[in-house]
Amino acid sequence: MTDELLRYRSEFPILEHTTYLISNSLGAMPRGVYDAMKGYADTWATRGVRAWEEQWWMLAAEVGDEIGALMNAPKGSVSTHQNVTTCQAVVASCFDFSGKRNKVVYTDMNFPSVMYFWEAQQSNGARVYMVKTDDGITVPTQRLLDAIDEQTLLVPISHVIFRSAFINDAKAIIEKAHKVGAYVVLDTFQSLGTVPVDVQALNTDFACGGVLKWLCGGPGVAYLYVRPDLGKKLEPKFTGWFAHQDSMAFETGPTRYSDPPFRFMNGTSHVPSLEACRPGLKIITEVGVQRIREKSKRQTARLIELVEKQGWRMNSPRDPEKRGGTVSIDMPDSYEVCRELLKREIMVDWRPKAGVRMSPHFYNTDQELETAITAVEEILKERAVAVR
Repeated sequence: MTDELLRYRSEFPILEHTTYLISNSLGAMPRGVYDAMKGYADTWATRGVRAWEEQWWMLAAEVGDEIGALMNAPKGSVSTHQNVTTCQAVVASCFDFSGKRNKVVYTDMNFPSVMYFWEAQQSNGARVYMVKTDDGITVPTQRLLDAIDEQTLLVPISHVIFRSAFINDAKAIIEKAHKVGAYVVLDTFQSLGTVPVDVQALNTDFACGGVLKWLCGGPGVAYLYVRPDLGKKLEPKFTGWFAHQDSMAFETGPTRYSDPPFRFMNGTSHVPSLEACRPGLKIITEVGVQRIREKSKRQTARLIELVEKQGWRMNSPRDPEKRGGTVSIDMPDSYEVCRELLKREIMVDWRPKAGVRMSPHFYNTDQELETAITAVEEILKERAVAVR
């Protein structure tokens, strides 16, 4: 069977000398980033301060639209930031936690940075309720839905769980939240780029994530989608001069809010990172998330087949419709195995309660899956001999 997506392999230099199975942590860098960074440097060097008016000022909104197109977000509804924690802070700053509706519901399977942020909001009046997993792999959906009640204000929830790649039932969560008057902040960091996301079909209030994983955009760019009707009326208190209606007037006093997406921005934008992420976004757009998803389901299923032959514990769902792009493998001595794989130029990572995470992307060959599992077998045999 011919894999048409492999024609993009040549666009990623690191694939020439590694088995790169860690796109859920850091996507491979596109070759085009070299030119993007040179273009940034040349613009700064030759245009100086004129670059702001000529190119840089609108860059944050332009990149936001490029990201938004991948999740069917209307133009002008996606702002860009440095990281997801900042995105969550912008959302939180739009709300008042001093009233009876002050409950924040999330699960212990969220990414820790998101938990840390919302736990800290308790000093502002937020009442945090954490729904706990039973098996360390899935989120108990009904228990989560039951926790969302009339006192709930916000539900910050991961679309795809970082440890296990379990896909939350975002539609059911959003529908329940709306039924009781709450808002959902959907973290799509581990889904956008490998699992289709349609923010309009889901009718989510907010969506956030970053480009450094499945979007192959590198660190320094996160995105925040705000549902257009909310975008017209919310007033974030975490704000700055980019959000002002007339930024260049340098007025004193309170903010006169601009229209989205600038309304949800704050200080000066991160121009080099914005430039660096565009080659990856272009490739992902060209390949198409649906095609990526089809290949991902096939390759993760093959990984699971290989893992089960070995009898190793797997900490990811077996159902492809409930599994994102990662297979978490808890083989014996998994931490040490991970370190040895990295020495052998097999790029994976290790997480507590997950094990070794392997995440094939559209540019990976089927043979690379076999290579990685065979290497694990060899490492475990070598360790067994060394112990004798």
